[in-house]
Amino acid sequence: MIDSDSRERRRERATWTAELLDLEAGRMPFAVLDRTAISALLSSSPRPRIAIVGASPNPTRPSHGVLVDLLGLGFDCVPVNPTADEVAGVRCYPTVGAAVEATGPVDIVDVFRLPPACPEHAREAVAVGAKVLWLQLGIASREAGEIAAAAGLSIVMNKCLAVEAARA
Repeated sequence: MIDSDSRERRRERATWTAELLDLEAGRMPFAVLDRTAISALLSSSPRPRIAIVGASPNPTRPSHGVLVDLLGLGFDCVPVNPTADEVAGVRCYPTVGAAVEATGPVDIVDVFRLPPACPEHAREAVAVGAKVLWLQLGIASREAGEIAAAAGLSIVMNKCLAVEAARA
């Protein structure tokens, strides 16, 4: 039993790696924003409003640091995590839909989740009328990208929003 679980995990991680390689080689069936388009998006006025899915109250987690960095850069962000009430002093919501209902529209849905969770967050981004689905550094999902592209959203994958915002 343990052996099969381990084999399944290796297969799943191999799929994630293959999707990252396909993304970097331009073999995804949808367009992703390049550095110039990302810079234009993040430096636009008014600045885009961001939902951070998977934001963690743990200050050692990257999702916490990105939220803090974006707030420090002047972005309006709303954390999304069903297990937290607050992240970095900002009220947290269990879903993107709940965050939008309580605080208003978002332009970017920034996802800090493993690839199998990303299609559901792409559906959330579409449902709330976001303009961009952003999958954080190390994350690519063909299915999530296809969902977003079919609905006309722009897509960013395998990039850190805080790093790109600091460059813009």
